[in-house]
Amino acid sequence: MAARPGAGGGPARRSSFVCGRGAGVKCGGLRRSCGGRRLGHLLATAACAAALVASTAEALRAQDVGTPPRLADLDFVGNRTFPDDSLAVAIVNRASRCRSFVLAPFCWVGLGFARDERELRERDLAGDIARLLVYYAARGFREARVDTVVDRSRPHEVRVRFVIEEGRPVRVDSIRFVDAEPLERMGLLGGLPLRRGGRLSRILLNATRDTLATRLRDRGYPRAEVFIRSDIPAESPYSARVTFDVDAGPYARFGPVTLVGNVRLTDDVILRQLPFEQGDEYSRALILEGQRNLYGVGLVTYAQISEPEVVDSIVPLTVTITEGDVHRVRTGLGMSTFDCGNAEGRWESRNLFGGARRLQVRARLSNVFADGLSGSVCNQAGVGPFGGLNWLVSADFAQPWVYSRNTSLTVGVFGERQSLQDVFVRRAVGVDVGLTRRLDRSTTVTAAFQPQLTTLDAADVFFCTSFLLCTPQDIDVLQAANWLSPVVVSLARDRTNGPLNPTRGYAARLDVEYADELTGSNFSYRRTSVQVSGYREVGGGQVLAARLRGGWVGAGAFGPLSRGSGVIHPQKRFYGGGPNSVRGFGQNQLGPRVLTVDVRRLIFPLPDTTAAVCEPAEVMALTCDASPLSDGDFDAPRPTGGQVILEGNLEYRVHIRGTRFEFALFADAGGVWADADVVRLSDIEVTPGLGFRYQSPVGPIRVDLGYRTRGGERLQVVTSQLRPFDPATDDPADRVQLRRGDQTFVADYVLLDDLALLGPRVDFGTSPAFSLSRLQLHFSIGQAF
Repeated sequence: MAARPGAGGGPARRSSFVCGRGAGVKCGGLRRSCGGRRLGHLLATAACAAALVASTAEALRAQDVGTPPRLADLDFVGNRTFPDDSLAVAIVNRASRCRSFVLAPFCWVGLGFARDERELRERDLAGDIARLLVYYAARGFREARVDTVVDRSRPHEVRVRFVIEEGRPVRVDSIRFVDAEPLERMGLLGGLPLRRGGRLSRILLNATRDTLATRLRDRGYPRAEVFIRSDIPAESPYSARVTFDVDAGPYARFGPVTLVGNVRLTDDVILRQLPFEQGDEYSRALILEGQRNLYGVGLVTYAQISEPEVVDSIVPLTVTITEGDVHRVRTGLGMSTFDCGNAEGRWESRNLFGGARRLQVRARLSNVFADGLSGSVCNQAGVGPFGGLNWLVSADFAQPWVYSRNTSLTVGVFGERQSLQDVFVRRAVGVDVGLTRRLDRSTTVTAAFQPQLTTLDAADVFFCTSFLLCTPQDIDVLQAANWLSPVVVSLARDRTNGPLNPTRGYAARLDVEYADELTGSNFSYRRTSVQVSGYREVGGGQVLAARLRGGWVGAGAFGPLSRGSGVIHPQKRFYGGGPNSVRGFGQNQLGPRVLTVDVRRLIFPLPDTTAAVCEPAEVMALTCDASPLSDGDFDAPRPTGGQVILEGNLEYRVHIRGTRFEFALFADAGGVWADADVVRLSDIEVTPGLGFRYQSPVGPIRVDLGYRTRGGERLQVVTSQLRPFDPATDDPADRVQLRRGDQTFVADYVLLDDLALLGPRVDFGTSPAFSLSRLQLHFSIGQAF
């Protein structure tokens, strides 16, 4: 190895480490033999690596003086089989880099917090060569060669390149199984990780051994062991013969079960959670499943199923548990832009009447301070009737065992007031009865009946614009107490690694609802929705998350109203936009919307003008064009929801090292369509944005800022209907009047309770290509998905 050049720079330095048949290690004149034709060659490779480390340590000690140089770049060449990122994790040295591509602008301007600066660890450079050789040898490349080229042409900075010659790998020529009669008899020799013709990989050898042992231990052989033998003939140095010696041990069945630690839980409750009985075939997988089942009992805080060290044909088990408190009280406070202040309290009994039955009583308040803070942090909570206090009171009972440990029954009763901003205010009392079947540890199917008696308020605009039911008589019938009684079937699968902030895995859910006269419902509909989300770690503290959501709802007849065919309850329509939807839009503001305006703004002159926007007769004929009005003359747009929704979300989350903060970039896209016949993918809105999260004990506290790419849209206008004043029957005081300063305007028309849905649409929300008005801020708790 050449001596290190001076601090002012010098030529690149090259060192090499070669280990293979007929080759040795040459490090500054030191040469040692590294032969070997069997799998034990891996140990020889490690010994060669140790020789290299020892032989270069003294030279590196002399070179490693002063401040270590910055490692500006590190790359690999010649690695045809394994990618750079796989080799990078096998070595110690790391190149300096930007912490994340989302921080690239900060890296360009030289801000230190955005960069992960690394120094060359010269003492580990030779060790990295050895690590790469071990990496290759363990995967079948016994003749791999690794050299390094160190470029010191720049002061205080180096670049390292690993030059790799992979060589020809050793491949598996044959695989034999000795004493494997139990495996053959049960058909358990298929689908093994190691295949004939594949590379002789130590990783796959061990995986095959473990797979065979696990299969035996799950089929009645608790002490099964598998041993590996491999041979590389001298006449065929690139072919290996592999043998797996199987020692199945005695066949066994489950013996008696001893319970330890249960005080409040009876023995039969615990035994019900075990997926086996005395006399069943032994299975290690069933023992682990039983342990998971015990943790599913709310009162159990610790569970362990153990067996003796020495077993014969009968395996006795000991189940040890620790019980928690029977009763539990939880409270919580929160704040968000769409339901303002909220508070919740829960009381739970986790062993009601014994049998691990649960009873939970819950109370929740939301929209607290919504009216007072509607212009600031609670700008999506609504005002007027929509900004009133929302509440929920419920009691839920759960029976964990219904003819099977995998089937449970839930019964709940509730009363609530719920407001959907600028859509409706709903009051309801109801019952929810559900039967849940667990198909496996991550998949459940639920069938439920959810009858509820609902009344609606402030939904007149919704019914008029969505279903052309604009008279007070029709609206009163729709808003009166009506039954909404769907039958719901849900299929859910959750393979994520955490409920609050998952970083790996996926989750999927399908819901199908049906309501008709047969179910006792006044509103008839069919509804389907599906959601799939996935999470993947893409680096240290970095997560890529994605979600797709779609839904459709079809309407049937509304019983109490003969003309109510096709009426969908507003609670069952789809709405888009908000902190958990397309974040470039406010709560429910994506999709069909209408504008409302006081009719007096239309039929009387505008300020500083002498002409009115429309004649009263035009309002009566629904031909009034409200385009001369500005956006501020209208009330806030009112969402009407749709029959079809399609949403997609992509989010890149970066944990800021050493803190509890997380930075995120996201792109949301979605659309809501009033009718299934008018779905056009060109209507989908795309909204990029960024956000920050703070990882609190109750979940991520999240702030997101989305940008709406759409500049404006054409919306329909709703106002009050008029009729001509009749001097013979009407009081003159009933005429439409408008006072403006010292002036009073009077029209010979009378306001009706009917609504007028004007035909001409108006442009609303038009803005320049880039405008601050297109930004949407969200503040909430929990990840978006």
